[in-house]
Amino acid sequence: MKIVTIVGARPQFIKAGAISRAIKEFNRRSQIRRDKKKRIQEILVHTGQHYDYLMDKVFFEELKLPKPDYHLGVGSGSHAKQTGMMLENIEIVLKKENPKIVVVYGDTNSTLAGALAAAKLNIPVAHVEAGLRSYN
Repeated sequence: MKIVTIVGARPQFIKAGAISRAIKEFNRRSQIRRDKKKRIQEILVHTGQHYDYLMDKVFFEELKLPKPDYHLGVGSGSHAKQTGMMLENIEIVLKKENPKIVVVYGDTNSTLAGALAAAKLNIPVAHVEAGLRSYN
């Protein structure tokens, strides 16, 4: 099963890290059982909503998130401009990848654009909102 995960801001990287690790573990167990039909392919889309090192790359490094399959490079701008650019580019990615589900996190412009693009293409959306404890 192919899923597309959409992130763009710090809190999303943290939540996506937990889900990505769970997917990797699920796939590892599926491989042990030789059940390739149940493997999950995660396509990671980074909108670029947060784009400097301290709000972006450092989280990918520390959380061991895979390098995004797509980096939309949206950057700064008004909410409308940022969301519009994301919506346009996410739609292109979703049409190309044709996932079974789109996973979005939190309440950012990236969340809105990802959920809206998926809904308009009749792709189910999974919305993860709950925070995760860091224990620090």
